[in-house]
Amino acid sequence: MTWTKNPSNEAIKNVLKEAKTIAVVGLSDNPERTSYQVTKAMQDAGYRIIPVNPKVDEVLGEKAYPSLLDIEEEFDIINVFRRSEFLPDIAKEAIQTDCKVFWAQQGVMNEEAYEILKEHDFTVIMDVCIKVAHAVLK
Repeated sequence: MTWTKNPSNEAIKNVLKEAKTIAVVGLSDNPERTSYQVTKAMQDAGYRIIPVNPKVDEVLGEKAYPSLLDIEEEFDIINVFRRSEFLPDIAKEAIQTDCKVFWAQQGVMNEEAYEILKEHDFTVIMDVCIKVAHAVLK
């Protein structure tokens, strides 16, 4: 099943163009994991990365934070590498930040999280790989 409520490709392209910093929820420090590979590609493309994972201290040379609410600097995109059932809790954290873009990776989508985020004027992108979108839409 694919998610059909995403913004247009043009809107997604603008999100990627305007963003400078990506908070990555569920970023693994294991180079074999998809989250690591995708995030490294985004870092190599010039984005600042903020790892969000309570189980690691540092990933890709950046200090990791236990939750979105622990990050002290601004970030432009929340990119989520967690299973779909975790999205509502992450969405509840996201709405307590100044960020307005919530991006769930390919295969990850949740209607409840979508509703929570839309009530708070978020741009919500689900079931799309940020690395693929960046490569295709730039």
